[in-house]
Amino acid sequence: MSLDSKTKFLILVPDGMADSPELETQGGSALEAAETPWMDRMAACGMVGMSHTIPEGMEPASDVANLSIMGYSPRDVYSGRAPFEAASMGIWLGPNDLAFRLNLVTLERNYTVMSDHSADHITSAEAKEIIFSLAPMIEDMGLDVHPGVSYRHLLIWRNGPEGLVTYPPHDFPGQLVPVHYPSGNGADILIRLIIKSWKILENHPVNVRRKNRCQGLANSVWPWGQGKPPRMRTLNERFGISGAVVAAVDLVKGIGAYAGLEPLHVEGATGYLDTNYQGKVEAALEALKERDFVYLHVEAPDEAGHSGQRDLKIKAIQDFDEKVVGPILKGLEAFPHWRILLMPDHQTPVSTRVHTAGPVPFILLDSEQWPRKIEVNAPPFSEKMAASTGTVVSQASDLIEMLLKDGGR
Repeated sequence: MSLDSKTKFLILVPDGMADSPELETQGGSALEAAETPWMDRMAACGMVGMSHTIPEGMEPASDVANLSIMGYSPRDVYSGRAPFEAASMGIWLGPNDLAFRLNLVTLERNYTVMSDHSADHITSAEAKEIIFSLAPMIEDMGLDVHPGVSYRHLLIWRNGPEGLVTYPPHDFPGQLVPVHYPSGNGADILIRLIIKSWKILENHPVNVRRKNRCQGLANSVWPWGQGKPPRMRTLNERFGISGAVVAAVDLVKGIGAYAGLEPLHVEGATGYLDTNYQGKVEAALEALKERDFVYLHVEAPDEAGHSGQRDLKIKAIQDFDEKVVGPILKGLEAFPHWRILLMPDHQTPVSTRVHTAGPVPFILLDSEQWPRKIEVNAPPFSEKMAASTGTVVSQASDLIEMLLKDGGR
């Protein structure tokens, strides 16, 4: 596929921004309630519709959804979440190595209830101190551990077993832990890892300090999302484009790395509402000076959805519109021609606090459509507005070709 080298391409992903209209009946979705003048204007000018990022029968996980948006069929390439996170950290796996996401979590009621999958959004510095304390125990079990960002870390099982079943901790908040323990071949080792972490973390200096500050404790580890390395053709091999990925979370950077995109480091990018929005925008625009394509991901709406706080999710969406979408559109004035795909990766309704597999809204916009005179009564961008267009792209993995070929015009 030959592309015009003068055209710049962006994909903007507000993680978990969408809600389920069936579930969010009180006051509509967070996107409907948020003030989003930049996205509203994009929607009035460009192509708007709904798309399915989660293939039928697959879990509504961020890795599956972001693979779809990046143009890959998850059924063909997906092997598990953690290999992508490993790649983002520069850790490339052998063909039989098994990588796991290792969360620091908060358990309550004598370690029987999952209280918080993020250990109250523990800082990266605190988490690193804890991971270093856990490392000798983990290594004695024949495993490797690598510190990541905030509560998200990496566990490697060299020549790991097949058939393990694990559960994402954000999928069962407030529910019993024992029924969600790992199962299958090798599960006994992972359960022992979880239980042995309790003694080490119970009076850990980090937790003592956090308790004194009335913050949630990181009192357990939780392994999940395991997988072996996937086989993926890069976007350059498929479309002849060079690119970069701007994200705080290792998962998205790792998917980008397997897709041949350069993961860009942004100081202060946290994956939460306090992230460095300006730094991410500046990194994206700077990358476009030398590259064709940038994938810019913002985690904050998803984290707000997991918290169950509607006001927080509305704020995260408004911040994304004001601090990312607006500055990106202004910065693109420096380029003669550009195209944008904007869409969340999945639904994270505040009513359920977990990912759901329903369709999500998207906007495809070409610079030739921007700016255009907008109707005074043009409806704001939302799930309902996108659904009302009648445009449905059944597989989100098809959208990247629509972006690269004609911008949805």
